[in-house]
Amino acid sequence: MLCRALIQRARIARRQNLEFSTSATTRAGHNKWSKIKDKKGANDTQKSVLYGRAIRDIIVAAKTGGSPDPSQNAQLAAVLKNYKEQGVPKDNLEKALAKAGAGKEKGGGESVTYEAMAFGSVGVVIECLTDNSTRTVHNIRHALSRHDARLAPVKFMFERKGCVKASLDKSLANHEKLAEDLIEAALLADAEDFDQEVDEEQNALLIKFISAPEALAKVTDAVSSFNPASIQLQSSELIYRPTEASEPSEELEAKVSGLIEELERDEDTLRVWTSVDSP
Repeated sequence: MLCRALIQRARIARRQNLEFSTSATTRAGHNKWSKIKDKKGANDTQKSVLYGRAIRDIIVAAKTGGSPDPSQNAQLAAVLKNYKEQGVPKDNLEKALAKAGAGKEKGGGESVTYEAMAFGSVGVVIECLTDNSTRTVHNIRHALSRHDARLAPVKFMFERKGCVKASLDKSLANHEKLAEDLIEAALLADAEDFDQEVDEEQNALLIKFISAPEALAKVTDAVSSFNPASIQLQSSELIYRPTEASEPSEELEAKVSGLIEELERDEDTLRVWTSVDSP
C-alpha cells in the first residue's frame, strides 16, 4: 500500500511538473514573440514615417523646382538620391513621382493652405495637395480638435522665405574651406542668412540658407552648382518662418510634436509649420 501510494504521488508530482514546464515554456515563447512583434511594429512605424516624408518631399521638390522630371530639376534629383540612400523602395519613389506629376495636370490636385491656433498661442500653417478639399478640411478639423486646436488666421505670425539646405562631408580634408566658399557663393546669390549644424551620425556639416522668396531659385542654383562632387543639395523650398523666436517648454514641445505627427499622417498633408519652429 505504501509503495502504491508513493508511486501515485510520484505520478502526480511528475504530471504537475510537466504542466508547469509546458505553461512556463508557453509564456516564455509568448514573451519572446511579443518582443519580436513590438520590435517589428516599431520598425514598421519608422518605415511608414520615412515613406510618408519621402512622398511629401518629392511632391514639394517637384512643385518648387518646376518639374516632376529629375533630369530637369536638380532639387528633385537630390531628394530622390537622398531617399534611395535611406532605403526607400523604388516603387514608393515612382508612385510619389507619379503623384507629383498628376498634381501638375488638370484635375490632378490643388494646393490649399490652412491656418490654425493650437494650445492657445501656437500658430500652425498646414500646406496640402488634394483632389477633394471637402475631405481634406474635414480631416484637418478632426485632427486639430483632438489636440486643443482650431482653424484660425495666424499667418501674421510668419514670414514667407526661401530655404535651401546642403550637406558637406566632414571627413574631407578641406571641408572648412569648402564650407566658407559655399557660404560666400550663396550670399553673393542673395541669401540673407545662414546657419550651420553638425550631423554626428553622418559625420556631415549641414548648412541652411534663408532668402527672400524671389531669390530662392538663384540661391538654389548657386548651391547645387558649387562643387557637386563634395556638396549635396538636400532641399530647396518656400517655408513659413516664425517672425519671433520662442523657447517652448518641454511639455508644449511634446504637444506640438503630437499635433504635427497626426496632421502628417493625412496623405493630403505636404508640410506643417509652427510658430515654435526655429526661425
